[in-house]
Amino acid sequence: MHLMMNSAAVAVRIEDLRVRRGRSPVLHGLSLDVPRGQVVGLLGPSGCGKTTLMRAIVGVQVIQSGTVTVLGLPGGSAALRHRVGYVTQAASVYDDLTVRQNIDYFRRVLGAPATDVDRVLDATSLGDQAGQLVGELSGGQRSRVSLAAALLGSPELLVLDEPTVGLDPVLRVELWELFHRLAASGVSLLVSSHVMDEATRCDRLLLMRDGEILFDDTPAGLLASTGAADAESAFLEVITRRAEEQSAGGAA
Repeated sequence: MHLMMNSAAVAVRIEDLRVRRGRSPVLHGLSLDVPRGQVVGLLGPSGCGKTTLMRAIVGVQVIQSGTVTVLGLPGGSAALRHRVGYVTQAASVYDDLTVRQNIDYFRRVLGAPATDVDRVLDATSLGDQAGQLVGELSGGQRSRVSLAAALLGSPELLVLDEPTVGLDPVLRVELWELFHRLAASGVSLLVSSHVMDEATRCDRLLLMRDGEILFDDTPAGLLASTGAADAESAFLEVITRRAEEQSAGGAA
């Protein structure tokens, strides 16, 4: 059961969200809250609906029914454009521009101050690559350029779709440290991943499978409720319990 938080403490509230792709349902009546000032992990296997949910939050996904409220406003509202940062799985940057030129271009589009360029380059450890063409960077570095662009203007909510995919272990640790520094400053983050060992790096977890949220609690709560030794085993236990519940319900 989904327990509603106090509205003032919520960055994103989703109620009975349903999305279809053609004739196929993708999200099956989701209800969840993303608390303010925390790193919330959205974890689940590829194809389970994580990206569709994130697209609905930032307002670029057509929904069938339900409500999406972001920072107190309907998801996708024009007033949210400068308050929400979104990083897609594919790096949304220009290969024929340098790192600095990319960031400066997006800064001008957003109307962010010129000082933001060096700030976000430093935050994402891209200072040494600032003069390089983005097309010459590794996949992980390109992803960091997208993240740097999303940090422009000091957004209140960051929606990050698998930002650590393809990164080496050192860069992954650095990014998670950055996420927690941002959360400590009051930014709310929703970070998706299909790598279960990243679950323990989150303040709160949303475990997703087949268009449904199976679990919504802290990492410690996940391990305690399942008795598992690690997040991957716990996720499998949650799946097993849900299958048993559905089987018992069908039999009844």
